Amino acid sequence: MSKPILLILYGSQTGTAQDTAQRIARQAKRRWLQVQVLPLDNYNVANLISESLVVFVCATTGQGDPPDNMKNFWRFLFKKSLPTGSLSRLDCAILGLGDSSYPKFNFVAKKLHKRLLQLGASILLPVGLADDQHDLGADAVIDPWLTSFWEKLFALYPSVADVIPLREDELLPPTYTFHFLDDVKEETADRLRISTDQTVHSQSQPFPARLISNKRVTDLSHFQDVRHIEFDITGSSLEFDAGDVVMMRPCNAPEDIQQFCQLLRLDPEVRFTLKATDNSAVPARLPQPCTVRHLVERYLDIAAVPRRSFFELLSTFATNELEREKLVEFSSVAGQAELHSYCNLPRRTTLEVLADFPHTTAELKVDYLLDLFPEIQPRSFSIASSLQAHPHRLQILVAVVRYKTKLYKPRRGLCSTWLASLDPAQGDVYVPLWVKKGSLKFPKEKDTPVIMVGPGTGVAPFRSALQERVAEGKTANVLFFGCRSESKDFYFRSEWEEMMNAGHLTLFTAFSRDQEDKVYVQHRVKESSGLLWDLIANKSACFYIAGNAKQMPASVSDALKEVFQQEGGMSAEEAEQMFAVLERTGRLQMETWS
Repeated sequence: MSKPILLILYGSQTGTAQDTAQRIARQAKRRWLQVQVLPLDNYNVANLISESLVVFVCATTGQGDPPDNMKNFWRFLFKKSLPTGSLSRLDCAILGLGDSSYPKFNFVAKKLHKRLLQLGASILLPVGLADDQHDLGADAVIDPWLTSFWEKLFALYPSVADVIPLREDELLPPTYTFHFLDDVKEETADRLRISTDQTVHSQSQPFPARLISNKRVTDLSHFQDVRHIEFDITGSSLEFDAGDVVMMRPCNAPEDIQQFCQLLRLDPEVRFTLKATDNSAVPARLPQPCTVRHLVERYLDIAAVPRRSFFELLSTFATNELEREKLVEFSSVAGQAELHSYCNLPRRTTLEVLADFPHTTAELKVDYLLDLFPEIQPRSFSIASSLQAHPHRLQILVAVVRYKTKLYKPRRGLCSTWLASLDPAQGDVYVPLWVKKGSLKFPKEKDTPVIMVGPGTGVAPFRSALQERVAEGKTANVLFFGCRSESKDFYFRSEWEEMMNAGHLTLFTAFSRDQEDKVYVQHRVKESSGLLWDLIANKSACFYIAGNAKQMPASVSDALKEVFQQEGGMSAEEAEQMFAVLERTGRLQMETWS
């Protein structure tokens, strides 16, 4: 058989599946294979019937949902009208990227596998189910899975097995080449001006929303800085309901941009144009021409913890023997525990790695910048307001991420730190943003009670829901809110009190550190068993949980099952069944984040 053309299709939300797809493509190119890598929604799915070899790399998001860049593909693939044997020509492999701390672990990869089998595709090897929770991360599954994949491919196409591959230390051509312009023009101050005349604002056409206020809502003595941020969306077509999320891309910090340019000896003001080496399109988000400053500030993710692929590529530039040895070790299967303790555990950033490898950094070729550094990914925040209560406004509640590791410098969340730094008092500030549907859906019926459990910033979507519901005359609302201290981080206290006084809300609070024994929302759920059972069993109430994915969702779920046992006289098994039915019918919904 002749050499196949390998098509790698990915669905990626945070960039990890894209990174893995590109890693497989590099392995294929080293074996002189013709290869194409695409996000699933950029691929014409109707062509799948004529493909012979495809690798699918798919992440699972939220509560078992496909990533945004494969949603159209997903809808098409599950059309009932597709004939059973339509993919009988296709040999394929599926690699799933997931996180076992979420209930629907790798749901997308599993469901895709089942559907491709139904459509007659031949699956080359068992589905790879990578797990972020593994001590060595997703690579603990990806590495052996890739070894098996190539073995299967060699058996199927002996001509591929016979080829002598490129050595690991040989550079593949860059994806793009930089063409620097001689003139240095002043970049206009309205770099953020984005066309506002289209009707739908999206990732490719965000709306530049003016920042109106950026207030700290935790006491100054509290360890965490939490911001209530408000944007003016007048003149946009943005619409949202309770449970929806707002998306935005952060910028790198000025001091990081300066250090990066110094390390790589780049002039931030110089302008360039990009050309793809295979004549494909250049990234749409980068203006042509573009300044180095714009590229580093808004596009290259230099503050993230680098992935293994970064070390693989970096090692090919190394001429200093000591640095090369270390980089090769970090790239190898055997060196993953070492890489984990150097990079992942202390949350060391790409920029810090460059500073640790100065000889190699000095050797970097500018053409490889977009191969080395991934694109800054959009961040999502639950919308914390309703258009019915705040027309032309969009509000969010943001915990500013800052923590210590063994490294001297505190770790900071890129987006939350950037947002906290924006000050509307210093002049107009615009943030490009867009809105997408969230996973929480609230009942349309006026009399259906709603029970919401939202500790900490998990209360954000419920503030939106309560404002919306009160405006619509829906008053059967119960909220469980938890935080550390009544005087330090009790978000929106006066609003809840106002709603309670008007008879629109029943509120239960848990202040974990205000007494000797820690009290959490799950304790309050158990204490309110009679009320909750009546609302759920007799009044068809809907139950919602939002907040941090660590222990809280599981603890609240267990508390609710105890309510079913205690008040409904159920066995543990019956309580589990009732819980599952509520989830399946949409009467129990969760939105959690890590």
